Amino acid sequence: MVMAWLRLFQAHFNVTIGDKYYYKNKNGRYETIDGERKAWELSTCIKKYGKLEPPVAKNLEFFIKLRNKIEHRHIDKREIDYLIFGECQALLYNYENTLIDLFGSEYSVNEALVYSLQFSQLRTGSQKSSNKAALSKDLKEVMSFVEKYRNTLDDDTFNSMEFSVKLIQIPKISNTNRADAAIDFVRWDSLSEEDKEAFDKLSVIIKDKKVTIQGANVKRFKPSEVVNNVNAQLAGKSITSNLHVTLYKLFEIRPPNGSDDPFDTNTRYCLFDETHGDYVYEQEWIDFLVHFMQAGGHEPSELRAKERAGEKLDISKYEI
Repeated sequence: MVMAWLRLFQAHFNVTIGDKYYYKNKNGRYETIDGERKAWELSTCIKKYGKLEPPVAKNLEFFIKLRNKIEHRHIDKREIDYLIFGECQALLYNYENTLIDLFGSEYSVNEALVYSLQFSQLRTGSQKSSNKAALSKDLKEVMSFVEKYRNTLDDDTFNSMEFSVKLIQIPKISNTNRADAAIDFVRWDSLSEEDKEAFDKLSVIIKDKKVTIQGANVKRFKPSEVVNNVNAQLAGKSITSNLHVTLYKLFEIRPPNGSDDPFDTNTRYCLFDETHGDYVYEQEWIDFLVHFMQAGGHEPSELRAKERAGEKLDISKYEI
């Protein structure tokens, strides 16, 4: 779908501005790769087009970043299908609507779009394998990315059907017409407030409804707090703030300052706080450092020498 969106924009630019959707150097000549002109990628096309509604643009941005995350990772993609079902459906709807806006309804592909069914009552066995698969580092990082991206969105964008489709699946008790579909799919935004309230009550009956009031960075620690907590547990040893920097660099739990992707962290130990533009650390990182320093054989001078030499340590070999 990322490629489909790219080709759609290129077709639009070809009609509106001609064969000019390519990068140019400062001297005015086209940039080339292996002798071929370098075309605008999808992110640039979105900016150049400039007419997408914010939720549509955010949905596309989500899939561009997700594609980059999973493209070179060994992940069974089905394991995250259920997690991003709403975003996937919105991606298709948005594509169809934009295609019609740009080229007319005669190019509509809606007859080829098939609704994918989710059999939640049959997932008991598959959930167990999914949970095991979720323990893999790659999959955990992808799922963490999905959660963090959603948390960056304002309520209007997140709740928009253009970012993620929310549907209610209602089995029919009986059909007067036996040719009718067995299930009705009702769009959430088409329901009256009374119907929404009734559905919320029904949800309580069907499943336990957990309401969580979240606070930002609860039980997460600033660098100075990490150092203080580690030193409080070390017997006869201590670390400094400078040594803490050395350690997170050696174990690569967060990217260096100025990284193109500040969210590229080892989410078990560290998270990027977009609001404040810095990093916070999990309790697991404090526990790991205490274990690592108490294990012995890790002199600060030796660790700093490794960091200056550009060496990295495989954190999995030292984990508790």
